[in-house]
Amino acid sequence: MLAPGTGVFFRSPPSAASLAGDHRLPARWGCYHPGVRTADFDYHLPEALVAQHARCRGTSRLLVLERATGDVRLERVTALPALLRPGDLLVLNDVKVIPARLRAERPGGGKTELLLVRPLGDGSWEVMARPAKRLQPGVWLRLRSGAAVPLRRMNEGRWQVAFEPPLGAAQMEVAGEVPLPPYIHREAGPSADDRRRYQTVYAQQGRAVAAPTAGLHFTPELLMAVAARGVELCRLTLHVGPGTFRPVQTEDPRDHRLDTEDYVLSPEAAAAVNRARAAGRRIVAVGTTSCRALEHAATAGRGLVRPGAGNADLFIVPGFRFRVVDGLLTNFHLPRSTLLMLVSALAGRSRALGAYAVATAQRFRFYSFGDAMLVL
Repeated sequence: MLAPGTGVFFRSPPSAASLAGDHRLPARWGCYHPGVRTADFDYHLPEALVAQHARCRGTSRLLVLERATGDVRLERVTALPALLRPGDLLVLNDVKVIPARLRAERPGGGKTELLLVRPLGDGSWEVMARPAKRLQPGVWLRLRSGAAVPLRRMNEGRWQVAFEPPLGAAQMEVAGEVPLPPYIHREAGPSADDRRRYQTVYAQQGRAVAAPTAGLHFTPELLMAVAARGVELCRLTLHVGPGTFRPVQTEDPRDHRLDTEDYVLSPEAAAAVNRARAAGRRIVAVGTTSCRALEHAATAGRGLVRPGAGNADLFIVPGFRFRVVDGLLTNFHLPRSTLLMLVSALAGRSRALGAYAVATAQRFRFYSFGDAMLVL
């Protein structure tokens, strides 16, 4: 077993055949390599490697993948300041996770789970319901505090639901719980520690129903060490939705429906990104959410990153030409997922999956509460 932080490299140059899906095409929405298939992003992961509990912040392992060579190095996240260069721009998603999972009881005593997706502007919410077929319009559900009334059925198991009292921040804290991903199991429900750890230390605003998990590794001290290195930091806000967990079920990724996610990029953040690009400095996104927002803003701005609000509907797969992002700090993602496809688009599919094979062999922890990967 190789110890993290030893500087040991794994060299596994990909063959020409394995790189057949890694060519870059001109940037446009939906840009992809014609040979890309969902099965190309499958891999075997022992269930024991799915992290069920978070480690203390700042103690996770870090796998570093060099884009140019395919070399893989094992470190700890505390090595991040040394791995970045003075002048790099590190972009964080400061969205706040809300207690978006509501447990409800139907009039006959049956249980229903509601996952908040987005507010609809009139006090009601779009929610994912399970089981969705048991809900009926106008039939009230009892919550831990207050009540919910389904108004109308939407698509894909979603409903428009009103709440009494209205579901403001205070009511949500009482009625809801932290929306842990489906692969994290809690028989008694999420704990107080889960609520604390499933939130970045720099979360400020927004209504995410899933955490931007790459940011969970940071401590205030690590952020200060990054800044002391001469790395510039800026923030954006992307409201992470439940679609982030949805695996691609279709053979051709183009047939998969990607949920849009709202984001806001401040004028200050947009200016910082555009300055870094103009100066040729590296831009490193913390998480796939930051990456997706930046690339969408650059596409909408015809090359320049445009400030303001947007709806990210950019499906990034191998073949996509990145306009902004040079590096990515991320966690290890589900097989056949849009997030793994995004990582593969930046790193190259064979190199990304080769790095995942090293992580598996070295017993890295996977998914939201797991270890981290840095692509540079």
